[in-house]
Amino acid sequence: MVKKILGLLFSTILLISFVVPNISYANDISNHQMKTELTYFANKGVILPDEKGNYNPNRDVTRGEFAAYIARALELPNSSKYTFKDLKSGTRLTQEIQNAAAVNILSGYPDGTFKPNQKITRQQMAGMLYKALRYLDVPLNKAPLTFKDNYKISSSFTDAIANSVYYNIIRGDHTANGVYFKPKESATIAHAAAFIYRTLAVADKYGPQDEEDDDQPTQEPGDSNSSSYYIGKVSKGTITKNPTIYTTYEQALTAYNASSGDVNLILKGDKIVKMSSGLAYAADTTANTTSVYYNKNFTNQITYITEGRELKYNGTSSTGEYIIVQVGDIVGYAKPSDVNLVPASLIEGRDEYYVEDSLLTHRIYNHVKGAYEGKYTVGPAPSFMQSGATYYSFDGVHFYNSSDKLVGTYFPYFQFASVRKPSNYTAEELDNIIISELENREAFGGAQYKDATTKSKLIGLGSFLKEMEKAEHINALFVLAAAIHESNYGMSANAQTKNNLFGIKVYDGDVQQGEKYKAPADSVKAFVVHYMQERYVPQSALYPFGAVPGNKTTGINVYYASDPHWGSKIAGHMYRIDSKYGKKDYGVGKIGMVLTGSGSVNTRLEPSTSSPLAYSYRQKNSGELEQLGYPVIIVDETQASDGTWYKVYSDDNKIAEYVWIRSDLVEVLD
Repeated sequence: MVKKILGLLFSTILLISFVVPNISYANDISNHQMKTELTYFANKGVILPDEKGNYNPNRDVTRGEFAAYIARALELPNSSKYTFKDLKSGTRLTQEIQNAAAVNILSGYPDGTFKPNQKITRQQMAGMLYKALRYLDVPLNKAPLTFKDNYKISSSFTDAIANSVYYNIIRGDHTANGVYFKPKESATIAHAAAFIYRTLAVADKYGPQDEEDDDQPTQEPGDSNSSSYYIGKVSKGTITKNPTIYTTYEQALTAYNASSGDVNLILKGDKIVKMSSGLAYAADTTANTTSVYYNKNFTNQITYITEGRELKYNGTSSTGEYIIVQVGDIVGYAKPSDVNLVPASLIEGRDEYYVEDSLLTHRIYNHVKGAYEGKYTVGPAPSFMQSGATYYSFDGVHFYNSSDKLVGTYFPYFQFASVRKPSNYTAEELDNIIISELENREAFGGAQYKDATTKSKLIGLGSFLKEMEKAEHINALFVLAAAIHESNYGMSANAQTKNNLFGIKVYDGDVQQGEKYKAPADSVKAFVVHYMQERYVPQSALYPFGAVPGNKTTGINVYYASDPHWGSKIAGHMYRIDSKYGKKDYGVGKIGMVLTGSGSVNTRLEPSTSSPLAYSYRQKNSGELEQLGYPVIIVDETQASDGTWYKVYSDDNKIAEYVWIRSDLVEVLD
């Protein structure tokens, strides 16, 4: 249907230059630089005139208007599934915004609003058009972003803008000083017309093509059709499908529920969409990642994980519209197309934890590749783990045995210790650690580390790491561990050719991309200032989930990396280095957890409720077991008239180095 609409649209586009419109437009279109695009959409009723007949092409366009333009241009079907609390019911604009939301072309803000009257930014436009192309089944691609103001582009829009650049939909602004994208600047109605016009042209050229014959072949009983549903079972390692075909998921579910106990699957074509028990994992998607959402409408993202990584399967909705999964310790919702399900009896491998040389070791299984991808050490093994036994965990904190019984909870120190706490290693010691590690890699690491002691981009960074630690209050050992992990000890291609030690702007879909820096120290500064300080660590940051490496429920790892084990891998590097070169940082200060499940928690500059407020830990999901709030390092405590107060490292160094929290609001971890 969509392709037929596009075909008609672009037949009209081809005729625009030759046919005189039968509508008389105001002079603000007839002499405009974007006359063709504006006239076309005015003819189609996509862009509407005001009461004076003017189209105001140079006026800034709002979020609501742009959403409506897309809904009209694509002739989206009416939907009542989405409601934003700041939209007035019963209006055409509200209906059109809901139509676009229903097909995931747009989403609102975390507070449930859409803000239709807010001016839309260029990067927000790119985001909606990116999703429109996905809706139109256009292959998504990326072009390198080389704008002078790349650093101003929000990370959540980089893929969309890279796709827009690839298809030449939204172009940069050429100036004497270079090309700028201006991501946070507003755009006009004329710009909106031009961008949507180009998007439809791309869809017409690269989207799926209609067949001349609309007749569908008759399906014989027992044939597997990707749009049909079946019920089935797993028996002796083989999936067997009942030959009965169901046209809807609801029909298949009714048959599933009415069947005998040996039926344990519902399939859509050959894809399992419901099972009695088993594992889920992030599917092999175009984006190479799977998003998990707080809501069933897929508009409020919890986090994202890279393909092949495990998710706990908690069920499928009664309509088949979403899969219920657990990521980290949070239960959320995923699109059926973005996850694969593996029945329990067909699991060939999975993530596992075990004790090796008294250390907690994590072995990772990639379900897309069907193979183990190595192992790493997290830290010392907890006392409840026995040598020779295998344990399982979705968050690296709560550990289960093969019977799915919780056997213990363990918070690895470096994974949940605040990165605001400075390292006790000096600049000289860090330099010596770097050289020693490179010597070891050069001697025993194989050809990839040839001449590492002279070529690695980590060499000589000790002083700068400590300078950044002093200026920005981000732990130097943490930064070094992140650089080691992301750059393969300074020997990766991005490190060697771009001085990029942290994979900055290297995307899951294209690992060849990446920001270029004049020197490795510039990469360190970008990581600390533009990422840790501006996006992840303070409560005022873009993704304020906790000032620790963390996991997919709390800490930097929630949004920083698609790898759900990034935080524990960083902690592993920190523990290995610290235990080998002095044991100066491990266990220095108790870890406490600020739990905000029932509301925000205030911190104070002094141990008193009458003291000025420093900042508040906002309410957030602390996980199914309600133990993963905001980790802090406790450095002191004192008694006051209203009880005990803990002195902790502040998440926001611009406010204070330390803040105070009342002890009844903090759970001290063993």
